[in-house]
Order: sequence, then C-alpha cells, then structure tokens
Amino acid sequence: MSASATAVEDGRDTALTSVPGPILLLGAPGVGKGTQAKELVKHWGIPQISTGDLLRGHVARGTALGKAAKELIEHGNLVPDSIVNEMVAERLKEPDTVRGYILDGFPRTLPQAHWLDGRLAAHPEGLPVVAVSLHVDYNQLLRRITGRRNCPACQRIYNIYSNPPRREGLCDVEGAALVQRADDTEEVFAERMRAYAAQTTPVVEHYRAHGRFAEVDGDGAIAAIAAGIVAAVERLRK
Repeated sequence: MSASATAVEDGRDTALTSVPGPILLLGAPGVGKGTQAKELVKHWGIPQISTGDLLRGHVARGTALGKAAKELIEHGNLVPDSIVNEMVAERLKEPDTVRGYILDGFPRTLPQAHWLDGRLAAHPEGLPVVAVSLHVDYNQLLRRITGRRNCPACQRIYNIYSNPPRREGLCDVEGAALVQRADDTEEVFAERMRAYAAQTTPVVEHYRAHGRFAEVDGDGAIAAIAAGIVAAVERLRK
C-alpha cells in the first residue's frame, strides 16, 4: 500500500475533525464511483447523498414530493429539476450535512449546478461545492462492463477479464451457470457513455471555470484511489 493510501487508513480519526464541505463525485459508468463514495464516507464521517435514494425514499414514504414524482414516473415522464432540487434542499437541512457530504447523481445538469451554487452562496458561512472526477480509460471501462457475469443463485459477481471463475462460465460457490445482464453489452455501454458525456461536460466545465474541479486516476487499488480523491479535495479547499 502506498504512503498516501496508508495515510487515508491511519488518519480517519483526524479526518473526522476536518471540514471537507460538499463534494461532487463524478465518474462514467463502471468507474467505481459508488465504491469510492463509501470510502470517503468512512474517511470523513459525512453522508453520501444520492438523488436516486432520495427519490425512492420519498415515494416509499408517500410524501407530497414522492407522490408528485411517482405520478410523473408512472406516466413515463422525467422528474423535473424543481422536484429533485426540493428533495435535495430538504436533505441538506439534516444535521449530518453540517461538515460536508458526498453528492452522487446531483447536480447532473448545468441548471442543477447553478441552483446548488446559489443555495450554498446564500449561506456564506458554509463551503462551495468542489467536483472530483474519476478517470478510467474507455477500453478498461468497457472490459469492466462487458466482462461482468453474475451467479443467479448467490449473486456473486465475476469478471471474465479481471476476476474469472475457476471453471469457465460456472460459479465457484454454487456451480450454477453464470449470466450476463442484458444491458452489459458494448452497444448499451457506448450509448450510456455518450449520454454521460453530453450531460456531464457542461457541469465539469462550470466547476473547472471556477477553479473547483480536479480529475483523479480511477484505475488502481481502492485505497490508493481514495487517497487521491482526498488529496484533490484538500488542494481545491486551499
């Protein structure tokens, strides 16, 4: 383990006393953003805020926002920024967000980024958002996605390139035939990447123009990548 990665492990008690502020974690499909978000939550002791989780929670609880969103979804419509923004605004009032939080899936568009910046600027005692993007080579991401196989019995996940089963096509534990998800294909992946780039590029350029953007190599050991993100946030906060 590298010295920086070791520092992430050994410095968690110290990290709990620091104030990382709001962090937008960006990354293409398959880049490992979810894994890194969990590492940062452990390191800083701050929550991860996922708009997908917020939406599902409001729908499950039957809140006014949840009912409005559910009706739109059932009619095949997208949930508008106004509803998503209000869900985020409610979540940011919770006391566990005072020191900071990891944003996952929001802001996804430039209008959402402008809304969030405006909301945070209204509370000058707080910190602005910094954005960190995980970068992994396209072909490596493609192998991560198209190489995935899972066991229908125990849900164990393999990758035919980086983590293959001992017997080709069969689960090591159950012996069941492994399956590939219908959307883990090169065609679907290419379309998801195009959509991600089109939607995210304006958000990246927005934060880059304000000196609040950094890119981190997302190909490597989990702890080393986490250390790179922590270092990037510390640089952006100076």
